[in-house]
Amino acid sequence: MLNISKKWLFATLAAVIFLLLIWHYAGSRNKPNAVVTAEVRQGNIENVIAATGKMDAVERVNVGAQVSGQVKKLYIKAGDNVRKGQLIAEIDDQPQRSDLRNAQAALSVAQADLETREAALVRQQAQYQRLQQMIKTNAISRQDFDTAEQDWRSARAELTAQKARVIQAQIEVDKKQLDLGYTRIMAPMDGTVIAIVTKQGQTVNAVQTAPTIAKLAQLGTMTIKVQISEADINNVQPGQQAWFTTFSNPDKRYNATLRSLELAPESVMKDDALMGNSESTTSSTNAAVYYNALLDVPNPDNALRISMTAQVNLLRDSAKEALLVPVQATKKDADGKTYVEIPDQDNQPVKRIITTGITDSVDIQVLSGLKVGEKVILATQTAGADKVVM
Repeated sequence: MLNISKKWLFATLAAVIFLLLIWHYAGSRNKPNAVVTAEVRQGNIENVIAATGKMDAVERVNVGAQVSGQVKKLYIKAGDNVRKGQLIAEIDDQPQRSDLRNAQAALSVAQADLETREAALVRQQAQYQRLQQMIKTNAISRQDFDTAEQDWRSARAELTAQKARVIQAQIEVDKKQLDLGYTRIMAPMDGTVIAIVTKQGQTVNAVQTAPTIAKLAQLGTMTIKVQISEADINNVQPGQQAWFTTFSNPDKRYNATLRSLELAPESVMKDDALMGNSESTTSSTNAAVYYNALLDVPNPDNALRISMTAQVNLLRDSAKEALLVPVQATKKDADGKTYVEIPDQDNQPVKRIITTGITDSVDIQVLSGLKVGEKVILATQTAGADKVVM
């Protein structure tokens, strides 16, 4: 009797488990698919060309010495603002003053010699004219007349040569005066002293190249040199708006304007230097091509500095208060039309053709086909399955 009861108990439990499995399976089949959706929203969108650039002052110059000598006095320090024509340094001028005095003395000698030769010419000319009258009456020999004529012509030629020597002496004086002036080094423009290269008391040699005393820059406006790939170059033009951030202040957005585009890449100069090397030329030809774009940005508080890296975004197009959906939600059908899928009441996808506008690679603008608040399917999960279908 006990065995019969156990058999009935096991049979009853098995029947209950079987009925529960059937109920669970039937419920799972009727359960709607789980879907991941995004809501159509309104917002601003920008289509940009991203690039990296380096900053420089809109104008920067090296102030050099044009004469050799010891830097006697330095009137500036790094960070000073200077005006055009302001005295920034002096070089010991004793050698230049001595050279000027020598040149002036040589000029005085040349001028005195000129006066002597002018007087000699007057005498020779008078003698020649007197003998001209005498030769007509045969009062003198032809030989005496020819000698007088030759002396007069020689005196005239010597006077011409001496005038040239006076001019040369004057040029030398002017040159020495310039050299003396070059010992006073002036600022060639308004700007800020960004570096002192030569210290006070240091000796500079300007025989071959002009040694740099200091570096000046106009920091009120900065220029960013941005490398644009050849794939994007036709989408960039002067006057285009841009914005950028810096590593030092990534949360601050600066606005800039594209001033100009260089017509040839920097590699052109390198290629010219390597024309004789076919292997190097081939390697250069196969390399990526970039063109430099120059952007100007105001810098009133001097927060932007030379050689800073700028993460630049050149604005191609933008829209405000646009309807936006994730790019992930859009698809293309066999006819090339863009569509999204809208979930019905059972979370089944319903195809909806839409017209799209600009994209920033994350979101895309919807021009027609959707309304704010509607939901679009990003992914679906079949009931009872673990896999999400995108």
